Amino acid sequence: MKIYDVIILGAGASGLMCASELDKSLDVCIIDANEKCAKKLKISGGGKCNITNKYVDVKNFDGDSELVKSVLDRFNRDDMLKFLSDNKIELELRKNRYYFCKNSSDDIINILKKKSSFAKLRLNTKVLDVKKCDDIFEIKTDKGIFKSNSLVIATGGESFKNIGASDIGLKIAKSFDIEVKNFTPALAGLTVQKEQFWMKELSGLSCYVNIKAGDRLIKEEMLFAHKGISGPAVLSASLYWRKGDISIDFLPDKNILDLIKGSKKLISSVIPLPKRLSKALLDAVDVKDMECKKADAKIKEKLLKLHNYSFAPAGNFGFSKAEVSRGGVISNELNFNTLESKKVKKLYFIGEVVDVTGELGGYNFQWAFGSGMVCAQNIR
Repeated sequence: MKIYDVIILGAGASGLMCASELDKSLDVCIIDANEKCAKKLKISGGGKCNITNKYVDVKNFDGDSELVKSVLDRFNRDDMLKFLSDNKIELELRKNRYYFCKNSSDDIINILKKKSSFAKLRLNTKVLDVKKCDDIFEIKTDKGIFKSNSLVIATGGESFKNIGASDIGLKIAKSFDIEVKNFTPALAGLTVQKEQFWMKELSGLSCYVNIKAGDRLIKEEMLFAHKGISGPAVLSASLYWRKGDISIDFLPDKNILDLIKGSKKLISSVIPLPKRLSKALLDAVDVKDMECKKADAKIKEKLLKLHNYSFAPAGNFGFSKAEVSRGGVISNELNFNTLESKKVKKLYFIGEVVDVTGELGGYNFQWAFGSGMVCAQNIR
């Protein structure tokens, strides 16, 4: 039976990047359960893929900072942009932060497919089991057994099950006694308790806020949704929220006391937010709408809560709405310089299957491409 030099499980962002950077003289096979490559990459960012961010730092990731730093040191934002430029992929910068493919995510998918075209691609092939015998990996699939000297696990997480996402990567890791954290939904909207049901009644409205979750402060747009709250600020904040309170500043660039000072207008009129939201916020902090000049010290104290509205979310929207998965192979199981398992020689884990999760805004693709590149450099 044929023995490949390298088999990569997963034809997503990290798997294709890894394959594209391997030595072309190697005998490589890529196995994926889907009928097409990079289905998540294809639909991300409305089909244009938020591929990286103008500002990329270790602090933008939830995971072992030393592991993240090790990968970013070898393949950072500038390296990502150079890779795209060298391959003539045009980008557009949105909000002076987010890099998207100018035309379509197909631009980068096609480049990765072209650069990895030397590898044998086996689609519609579901992995059932993996074991290692006499230094050779045996991958059992529904299309037969494949063998290789090196094995790269790039199977992703559990979000987007409608496009084939699964926890097969964690099952493989566990079979080799490699410690993992089970996947949980990440970058998902947050549901609310009964006391915050007023938020659901504002479904469709959005505003710029500062959200504090744990020790992280996120500054972005928040969207009120029929299930609770969502939008870029909430999705990133959800990455750091476990249980307990989050805090929202609904007027991050203003001071409510300055806004009402000496005004004869109604309080709801001087708050620079949609009127429906302003009135809902006043109800939430137990303030009756009135002329600003009538606000006494007690009212002013309540109004200050608009800068620090704290509450405990009930949960999140779940995997069906999650952008990515939190969890995966824990960092201590991996060599930070190579992403090779410390327990199993020539077994690598890259991308979302590793316990590193980025904020919303291109960070997870930066991690996927970076970890794929680092892995390929080691194998090469």
